Amino acid sequence: MSSSTTGAIDHHFDPSTSTGIPNKKLLMWAFLASDCMFFGCLISTHLIYRLHPPPGVPSARSVFSIELTSFSTFILLMSSLMMALAVNAIQKNNLKSLRASLLTTIFFGCIFLGCQVYEFNNFVFEKHLTITNSILGTTFFTLTGTHGCHVAVGVLWLILMYVRTFQPKDVSRDRHWFFRNVLHVLAFLATILLGMRVVLAVVRGMEATGTNLGTLGHVATGYFPAIIGLVVSLGLLRWFARPRGLVGFDESNAIDVEMMGLYWHFVDIVWIVIFTVVYLLEYL
Repeated sequence: MSSSTTGAIDHHFDPSTSTGIPNKKLLMWAFLASDCMFFGCLISTHLIYRLHPPPGVPSARSVFSIELTSFSTFILLMSSLMMALAVNAIQKNNLKSLRASLLTTIFFGCIFLGCQVYEFNNFVFEKHLTITNSILGTTFFTLTGTHGCHVAVGVLWLILMYVRTFQPKDVSRDRHWFFRNVLHVLAFLATILLGMRVVLAVVRGMEATGTNLGTLGHVATGYFPAIIGLVVSLGLLRWFARPRGLVGFDESNAIDVEMMGLYWHFVDIVWIVIFTVVYLLEYL
């Protein structure tokens, strides 16, 4: 379902406050303001202990991998671009473009989370930096872990919004739409978890033995059930995305996508600050 309709968005579907700002958007801004203060406290704590580290704290430069973090930062910035395209698509009532943009944003968000999982695993088991054995680990894992939780919540929200775009216009004629949407979400989650498991196994195998076909063969043998599950879940996602007639999602839902966009852009901006003061500052 798509259209070339353009123009200002009518927010009469979401009543505005006396300020002229829709209720939902005002609520989101209030939440982001409080979250901004929360992250400000975490970032300030890290900076204070960075300037006055207790004895025995390891050097951050000896722990961090600036190349990996730079890559994940670039990916998150690209996801913000795709989120902006998703908002533009729903404002033009272009449902096909909206779904493509949401899927790409989900994909980029999962790459960022995968990089963070790999980084945390490396810090704990290779660099022996944990949340309890040094003040650097405490402030670092608390700050970046909290941000990672925000990204995970954002990815889940994106998935729910994507699945919502398939809700039939007349739900009374499709009694199984809710059950189908629940299965759609579960297939998404299975794809993400199994995909991360397989990709991280490939990366670890390449680190241990080098880049060769033997590594891929070992992963294919050792993680065969996960690979099969990944293929099945991808097939289910394809099946759930089949057209089933008119859907009840159009430009009147633009405010919901805009609010999701506000949250996602906020998460990206916070990461830029974290990347600067936690990582880049150590290399200046």
